[in-house]
Amino acid sequence: MKRVAEAPERMGEPGQDTSSSLQADEALLEDDGLREDDILTGAREVFQIEADSVLAVAERLDERFVEAARRMLAVPGRIVVSGVGKSGLVARKVASTLASTGTPAMFLHPVEGAHGDVGVLLRGDLLLAVSRSGNTDELAALLPAVQRLDIPVIVLTGDPDSPLALQAEVVLDVSVREEACPHDLSPTASSAAAMAMGDALAMTLVRLRNLQAEDLARLHPGGLIGRRLLWRVDDVMVRGEEVPMLPPDAGLDEAMHAIAHRRGTVPIVDDQGRVVGVITAGDLTRFAGEHADFLSHAVPEAMNPSPKTVPSGTLATEALTLMEAHGIMAVPVVGESGRLLGIVHLHDVLRARVR
Repeated sequence: MKRVAEAPERMGEPGQDTSSSLQADEALLEDDGLREDDILTGAREVFQIEADSVLAVAERLDERFVEAARRMLAVPGRIVVSGVGKSGLVARKVASTLASTGTPAMFLHPVEGAHGDVGVLLRGDLLLAVSRSGNTDELAALLPAVQRLDIPVIVLTGDPDSPLALQAEVVLDVSVREEACPHDLSPTASSAAAMAMGDALAMTLVRLRNLQAEDLARLHPGGLIGRRLLWRVDDVMVRGEEVPMLPPDAGLDEAMHAIAHRRGTVPIVDDQGRVVGVITAGDLTRFAGEHADFLSHAVPEAMNPSPKTVPSGTLATEALTLMEAHGIMAVPVVGESGRLLGIVHLHDVLRARVR
């Protein structure tokens, strides 16, 4: 490899010219033959190796996976997921996925566990250990406490014959033929395989528990998933005295005043409070273009007698889709017998960030 001028020891100091180092980097790429195609080819090889590894693990799934899923479903306590290094990061993600999809779970760092945190383990829990080698000293140090509490152990490992695997009730083989690392050292494909196995377990538990989208949304109340699946039109609609409405015998002069002061859409309700029409700024404008004396006319002549409405309890996302599909800015919310309960505006739904 051709050497280039050394970069300054400290980059980005005030007043320092970094153009020479950038030119050096470009020269290095050119001298090494690392053209754009080479870089993309190398990246695609990583994707291919990891994809092949995950598919190979999927093809090896057997009754051991079924047994692991059943044990996890039946556990009366929590799924305690543990691992160290890259496997520890995978374990954190698996624990988070389980917890966010309805399975009580937590991550236990094995090093911290050996220094007192093992006290979080309770009889009735299940230990899900993630170890590429299956020969992790930190995880092995947890086993005495696990055994004293009769906590069952499931192991995700690349070596089904490893010491850790031999002490587990269920072993899930996540071994890979090769890592994506060019030196076959850094955990890459093996991490992807273990992550996919954890996801497969979590999603299997979702199906076994027959959890619906609304159930999962309750576990994400502060995020987009929760807003999308939990927020109803009742949560964002205008209600009470703020709801604009007019009787069918109102004049267009009254309608014009209501439209101007009530955000452009006014439901027309009968003496039973039922929605019998809607008049909008667009309706009024079109009618005025055809009738110079439009202010002397009554509301029914200009209103839409078959307006779009949504029942109370409708998801806010459904109301948003309806308004976008029909090009309307607001839609009345109705209860039994079509009685007006409120009105939901496009801007209010968008402000609630349900999409």
